Amino acid sequence: MRLGRAAAILSAAAWIGYGWGAQSVLPFLAVRRVAAGGRRVALTFDDGPDPEGTPRLLELLARRGIRATFFLIGERAARYPDLARAIAADGHEIGNHTWRHRNAWFLGPAATAREVLEGVRILADLTGRAPVLYRPPWGIVNAPALVVARRAGLTTVLWSVQPEGLRPRSPAEQLRHCAHRLHDGAIVDLHEAPGLPGAPERLLALMPGLLDLLADRGYAAAPVGTLLAASR
Repeated sequence: MRLGRAAAILSAAAWIGYGWGAQSVLPFLAVRRVAAGGRRVALTFDDGPDPEGTPRLLELLARRGIRATFFLIGERAARYPDLARAIAADGHEIGNHTWRHRNAWFLGPAATAREVLEGVRILADLTGRAPVLYRPPWGIVNAPALVVARRAGLTTVLWSVQPEGLRPRSPAEQLRHCAHRLHDGAIVDLHEAPGLPGAPERLLALMPGLLDLLADRGYAAAPVGTLLAASR
């Protein structure tokens, strides 16, 4: 009985270190915002590409002269390769959102490495350029994810403004959230594909008002990599 209890305690401690331990140091390793100055923000879009939402989003961004960062899921990019190439062709930055968008806390080291590196591989194959930015699904990492990302030359990017997270929010709610939390150097996390049901439609309804909000407050939008380079 004592040996069983000790084994359970050791297993729990190992899991805490593997998942929660890595999560606790993530804020010190990841980029959540860029240095203020220049009144610029980064618009980032997760979970695509999406055959319904992505083309309409690209058209909207092109009309407004906006370049953004798209964190693509590798498996979805492989399913819709023309959309991944269209994003790159329009001058947007492409980051790695892993191969299948799995929760790192429930992945072993080998599966974690596959999620990160397969995302890198497929995006490089499709666009001719390996991603240098990595956003873990839901902002969740384990210890191997941090090591693999660093060895692959990836900068881990989170966000400082997230208008829609784990539950759906109406476009009006999302716009109010942005209006209250927007700041110089913000990284705004948006969702262009249906990780949540209806996310693309809500995003497309949000975008005109969000871009107007940026313009009214004197903010310009640029990809994350551009802002990071400027801050250095």
